[in-house]
Amino acid sequence: MSSIPKIEKIRIAEVPVHRLSIQEAEEEICRRIREQIKTHVVFINAAKVVKYQYDASLRHVIERAELAFADGVPVVWASRLYRESLTGRVNGTDLMERMIERAAQDGFRIFLLGGRQDVVEEVAAVYRRRYPALQIAGMRSGYFSGEEEEDVILQINQSRADLVLIGMSTPRKELWADTALSRLDVAVCQGVGGSFDVIAGRVARAPVWMQRSGLEWFYRLLQEPRRMGPRYLATNPLFVWLILKDTVRRWTAGWSGKGLQP
Repeated sequence: MSSIPKIEKIRIAEVPVHRLSIQEAEEEICRRIREQIKTHVVFINAAKVVKYQYDASLRHVIERAELAFADGVPVVWASRLYRESLTGRVNGTDLMERMIERAAQDGFRIFLLGGRQDVVEEVAAVYRRRYPALQIAGMRSGYFSGEEEEDVILQINQSRADLVLIGMSTPRKELWADTALSRLDVAVCQGVGGSFDVIAGRVARAPVWMQRSGLEWFYRLLQEPRRMGPRYLATNPLFVWLILKDTVRRWTAGWSGKGLQP
């Protein structure tokens, strides 16, 4: 096994984020699969930056994760205030799509874990139609109890999967992957959130112009106002406050000559 090269990392309101483009993220994950390097991939958006501040368990998992990418455009914008600009957004759904295509090309075996059973089966059907060479090693609903967890671990290990895509909500997917990875015979666990619902056609994704403008959250709010409204009303102002506070702290440290370590 070759040594793991160090990937540059910055911090957004104390949250670690790796400075890789989506193309570089794809190549890095593929390398880790080929070399069987245990890796937990997490994605950082505005809501997760806020959760990091008060959820000690999630904060611990994010700090331990081998790869953390900027899923939200506001996180990329925040990096520019620090003069440590990220190379761009690494969206979870987009990276999942890229990894599915690479899995079909490179012969990686994938396991789909998350969502309702009918949804995960539809996702498998969509990708099998799109990529006939794709090896879907197995799939399972994300609605399982703690008593069933050992069965889930066994099913994944027996599937001989290389990559597990986890379609669960935050922080459940992060906490589950963090504790399960050491018992899994897979190289990479990658969180994909609600991406399975998008691929299965249950939820429409925002137009590209809204994604690029940082307005994907607003599109989701229009789709699910009762569920997403309280979340965005609570987290978006807090995210802005955290970024402004951290920016002032960094500028003050710069003026005093102390500097800040990433």
